Formats: sequence, structure tokens, C-alpha cells
Amino acid sequence: AGHPVMSTSSVKRYDRSAAEAWLETAGVLREALPYMRRYAEQHVVIKLGGHAMHNPELLEAFAADIVLLRQVGIYPILVHGGGPQIQSLLDQLGIETPFVNGLRVTSPAAMQVVEMVLSGQVNKQIVSAIQKAGGQAVGISGKDANLLRARRIGHLSSDNPEQDDPERQNLGLVGEPELVNPVVLAALETAGLIPVIAPLAYSQDAETLNVNGDAVAGALAVALGAKRLLLLSDVPGVLDKEGELLTSLSLEAARQALSDGTAQGGMKPKLKTAIDAVEQGVEATVIMDGRIQHRILLELFTDLGAGTFVQQEAWV
Repeated sequence: AGHPVMSTSSVKRYDRSAAEAWLETAGVLREALPYMRRYAEQHVVIKLGGHAMHNPELLEAFAADIVLLRQVGIYPILVHGGGPQIQSLLDQLGIETPFVNGLRVTSPAAMQVVEMVLSGQVNKQIVSAIQKAGGQAVGISGKDANLLRARRIGHLSSDNPEQDDPERQNLGLVGEPELVNPVVLAALETAGLIPVIAPLAYSQDAETLNVNGDAVAGALAVALGAKRLLLLSDVPGVLDKEGELLTSLSLEAARQALSDGTAQGGMKPKLKTAIDAVEQGVEATVIMDGRIQHRILLELFTDLGAGTFVQQEAWV
């Protein structure tokens, strides 16, 4: 009985600095516990931009954070973009795709590239990273199991109407969410799996459409009654006209930022998605910089916050 006899060479000496570090970690976990309870068994929809996937370390850290969320009882739903990867292949193939109001004009030739990159390359890259981090992920697109139906947007005016070219106004095979059928997501959730969703959808006529990833994330957040919608981008959030970060926006202020030109380019569909989601019942949307490690954990599990927080009323 008693403790086994060990040679002095095999006994690890007490390391005070290591013990203090572990105590500090324990304190952080204790402080995070109320936040974990707040989000337990709640859906958090996360849109990951394609820029984050250029950095393997960043993707690895993101995947580990997603696995942690699932481990503590939160249901993360991932929607991803892939703009840089799509543009790289389009450039190699000599296919031009201009943008109008942050949306890529998508011809039939471009659509083939978009689907190949999103459903093939980028989607499986994220799935692989999550599984390497110890999670179980399944990669699908909005086309699978009728998860998402979209309608073609058609024509859209650009930021500079005087310079509009009618051919450029026609967005081609670009859609906006019309109907969400989350049955497949419920099945994956029950099985303990993390969905990773490429923003593609069928139209009512079974036509494949390229859908803005932020809009897809927003539609899913509304359909699921998500606690949070997190839009990860390559910018800190919504910036004012002097370039300063707007940390909190009421719906009224967010609408004003859209109408007065504060939100430009790709920020316009993000902010519109944030507004639409909150209007339709999502508690809050956060537009944040996805290039910073563990930004999701800081947003959800601390008082620090990150990016631009959009809710019914701004913080006092």
C-alpha cells in the first residue's frame, strides 16, 4: 500500500512558474463559465471569409475554437466564403468577373469555377482543419438536402450610377436566399457533427446560383433562431468616415451607415445582413476581423468584445 517508490531521478520537482500559469488558466476558465452557460445549447452562426484560409496557423486556431464551442455545448454552424481562392483560379483561366456593390458578377463559366473552389477546395480544407483539431465536421453546400433555395438578383446599380455599364449591372448567376430548410442541420446537430456550408443554392428552376456568404449565414441564423451571428472578415468591422471602428450600432445607426455611404464595397452586404438578421429575431450580429486568433472566444466568453456589435439598441 502507499505511494510507489520512485527514484529521485524520476521525481519531477515542483515548478512554481508552471503552477502559477495553470492557476491563471483556471481563473480564466472560471470567469468564462457564465458566458458558456449563456450560450449553452444555443446556435451560433459563423461566416468565415476566404482570406483567413491563406494562413494555416490562423485556420488551425479557428478550427480549435470551433471544436471548443461544440465541446462546451454550443452549436456552431459555419458558412464560408472563398473570394481570394476563386479570384486566383479565375485569373489563371482568364475569366473576368467584375463586382457590383460587393457582389461578384457570375457568368456560367465563372459559376463552374465558383462551385469547384467553394464546394471542393475551400469547404474540405475547413472540414479537414476541424477534424485535425479533434472535432467531427461535415461539408455540404446550400444545394444539399434542399437546405437553401435562392432567387436570382438580376440587375443591380453600382456605387457610381453615372459610370454604370448595363452589362456590368447584370449579376448573372447570383442569388439571394429565399427559403431555408434546416432539417439537415438538425440531423447533423443530433449526431454531434459540425456543419460547414458552402454558399451555393438551387433556384426554383434547379439552377445553381452563387449566393453571398454573409447573406447565407444571415438566413440560416434567422431560420435557426441563433443567439449570435458572427461575420468574420479581413477588416476590424464597420469604420466611420475617419477610419475609426464603430464598436456598437443600433439598427437605426446601422441603416444610416448604409444610406450615407459610411459602409462601402463589401461592407455593404455585411451590414445589410446584420440589420436583416437582428430585425428578424437574431439577438445580435457582430462584424469582426477574422485575421486575429481566438477572436470568436474573446467575443463570446469575455466582456472585451470585438468588432462592430449590431443590435436593436446601441450600448449606453
